[in-house]
Amino acid sequence: MRHVVRWRSPIRGPWLTSMFALPLLVGLPVVAFTGLLDRLAYGREQAIPPADAVGGLQLPWWDWPASPAWLFRLTEGLHVGLGIVLVPLVLAKLWSVIPKLFTAPERNPVTLLERLSLVLLVGSILFLIVTGLLNVQYDYVFGFSFYDGHYAAAWVFLASFALHVVTKLPTMVRSLRGRSLRTELATPLAATRPEPAHPLVAPDPDPPTMSRRGALALVGGGMLFVAALTVGQFTDRLRSTALLLPRGRTTAPDSTERGGPNDFPVNRTFVASGIAPAAVGSAWTLTLTGGTAPVVLDRAALAALPQHTAELPIACVEGWSTAQVWTGVRLTDLARAAGVTDPETAEVRSAEVGSPFARSLLNRGQTVSPDSLLALRVNGAELSPDHGYPARLIVPALPGVHNTKWVVTIGFSRAPR
Repeated sequence: MRHVVRWRSPIRGPWLTSMFALPLLVGLPVVAFTGLLDRLAYGREQAIPPADAVGGLQLPWWDWPASPAWLFRLTEGLHVGLGIVLVPLVLAKLWSVIPKLFTAPERNPVTLLERLSLVLLVGSILFLIVTGLLNVQYDYVFGFSFYDGHYAAAWVFLASFALHVVTKLPTMVRSLRGRSLRTELATPLAATRPEPAHPLVAPDPDPPTMSRRGALALVGGGMLFVAALTVGQFTDRLRSTALLLPRGRTTAPDSTERGGPNDFPVNRTFVASGIAPAAVGSAWTLTLTGGTAPVVLDRAALAALPQHTAELPIACVEGWSTAQVWTGVRLTDLARAAGVTDPETAEVRSAEVGSPFARSLLNRGQTVSPDSLLALRVNGAELSPDHGYPARLIVPALPGVHNTKWVVTIGFSRAPR
């Protein structure tokens, strides 16, 4: 196998590559697994894309639970947060193996299979990183469905990752055993030497400009730096530090809500919804269906019903999350008002028209959860228009986009006898 001599770093080799690979061996499966869990959280009927939209790439669907309330906040936070923190490590790992991407493989089935897994792995992970970062930064900039593309690429990544692990794990174990981490961390730049001959080791290396411990510190420091700029996405007290993730930081700088009870992240503003102000003005009413006849309630009638208060999080697919104190009417009380004493599901619709998130279908657990609310107030104040006034859905562990705002109808179905 011929070496590409322009890759002449003296620290590149199987040991350093294996050191970069070891945390990825744990971290990348966590990112992938939590991403698939997040897709399950959307539910079969309202998954984005629908459950049958990406060929045969199906998941074993089950009803997403409403308890614990922080479940989706955890899975989405791990998926986005850990995925972003691992980016410097992924790039370092790609740097460490880049000579192999530019050399012709030996003509035997095992080597060809290993090279195919590497090409698919690199291509899929770069696609997932780029589209994922764009999605948390910008609003729907793709010329294709982000959900379709990200989901399909995730399966390519999982298959190629599994194949790559099977073919390269023995090499990684041997490489890690061949050199002492303690010794490498004690080796200064002046004493840094190339590893023994290997396809990743330059045959004619340049003088070292960084030790291996320096490379590990640089990558580790980069990960810590990215983590410091990301943690504010998921922590209300540190929201202003989320400098790389502006979509989830706070309300607009010129908003009248700054510093008030409604000053927390919003994905879709009232203006962006295109709803006519009159549709949610003084003439607004809520229609409940599922009983013998529709029941229509205005906001005063809703406020007269028993009110329940709960601190519940909202977590968005873009990665940000927040926890606020919501007050409103339990869905179970609304179901009884509609004439449905034992609801099986609830379909919630918004005054917004044409948005894929203007409808939410709740399973039984979500519908009957004691903390599932049609919220009228947040943090002791009326909802602002951006947060769903006159009324919005708040359900524990439900993805943020399905906590429908500007609700106008709720249809309950009866549990089967």
